[in-house]
Amino acid sequence: MTATHPGTSTQDPPAERSPAAGHSRRMSGGPSRTTRRFGRLSHFALFGLPSLALYACFVLVPIGIAAYYSLTNRNPFNPPTKWVGLRNYRTLADDPDFWKVLTNTIIITVAVTIAANAIGLAIAVLLDRRGWLYNALRGVFFTPVVLSGVVVSVIWQSILTDDGLLNTTLHKLGVDHPPGWLSDPDLALYTLCWILTWQMIGFCVVVYLAGLQGVPHELHEAATVDGAGPFERFRHITWPLLAPALTINTVMMLISTFKTYDQVQVITNGGPGDRTTSTIAFDVIQTGLVGNRSGYSSAVAVVMLVFVAAVSTVVLRLLQRREVNA
Repeated sequence: MTATHPGTSTQDPPAERSPAAGHSRRMSGGPSRTTRRFGRLSHFALFGLPSLALYACFVLVPIGIAAYYSLTNRNPFNPPTKWVGLRNYRTLADDPDFWKVLTNTIIITVAVTIAANAIGLAIAVLLDRRGWLYNALRGVFFTPVVLSGVVVSVIWQSILTDDGLLNTTLHKLGVDHPPGWLSDPDLALYTLCWILTWQMIGFCVVVYLAGLQGVPHELHEAATVDGAGPFERFRHITWPLLAPALTINTVMMLISTFKTYDQVQVITNGGPGDRTTSTIAFDVIQTGLVGNRSGYSSAVAVVMLVFVAAVSTVVLRLLQRREVNA
């Protein structure tokens, strides 16, 4: 027998791990980082590429075609198409009709954005209650949003024409010379602004109601205990917490109203007079499809795209900064 001293072990020392054994264990233990990354990319391609293909087909490709046409004298009924460079843009800068149309579009955009937000917020505050009546009223105010611009235009045209419902009612009330809501050049543009505002209010109401329902009631209760009135509670609690809703509504109103076309085409057809209510989108269609000046109308469309993108980006950044400071 071989004597062993206390504290010593009879087991063999563990064998040293070789780098090759560790590498093979990592290889057999699971997929590598490259394989996992490829799997994630394949999932993204499977679900994302169809949407990206549709977006490219219906958005990016038409934008590229319009940008190319804007550098040519394209006329589908007077070939061949020739490259003219920036001549369309120089003509655009010197065209007083374009600046008039741009001014009309800016007036409509600013007026509708401000009015729809202000009236929508007031209605949302009034409808921020529980009960079947308030739920029904929310649906009523949102109904114009789901109607097409053509339907809304036909309804309001029948009301606001010189012999329409409104002027007929005013005649019966004793008004001898009611306003020409759509025939007076000084009123037609602002009448159009009201029609667009009426249709957009419901969207603002829904977004502001969602924001109001996210305001904690505990803050209002604490402010009430401290003696704050309704106006102070709205100013210092509700309004700052509605900053995200204001951002959504403002940006959506800017984009939607800047490309107004349906209401102008159906209600006023750009009149009364020469381009009194014409917008940029209406002018693009009239110049390109009616006047057959595809190159020039493409230049107008590109300018409209750049203008909307720039204004929307600036406004979005400013409102997002307000959200942080609120």
